[in-house]
Amino acid sequence: MNEVELIIPLIIMVGALWFMSRSQKKQQQQRQTQLNQMSVGDDIVTIGGLHGVLSEINTEKGTVTLDCEGIFLEFDRAAVKTIKPNTSLPTSNVDDAETTDEEHNDTPEA
Repeated sequence: MNEVELIIPLIIMVGALWFMSRSQKKQQQQRQTQLNQMSVGDDIVTIGGLHGVLSEINTEKGTVTLDCEGIFLEFDRAAVKTIKPNTSLPTSNVDDAETTDEEHNDTPEA
């Protein structure tokens, strides 16, 4: 075997390792961004499968407090697996919605 035949597999292996480390770093950055953006009211799932609503974030201790149907549990931030942002919309007044619909009705009533 000549030297070129030995170098090619080595170059391929180094390239594969570089690609894997790069993708792991990207995943770690995404997770850190996700943990930094969580806010009170978000739905949280822990690595143990516990579902709750984020009640408090303690940045000094690196913990979060979850409200699990009235029971408050404290976890390390690293225990958070999934974060669903709070998507509840503010409640609107029904009278305002009816007024808006009437204002946009251009057809005369008979």
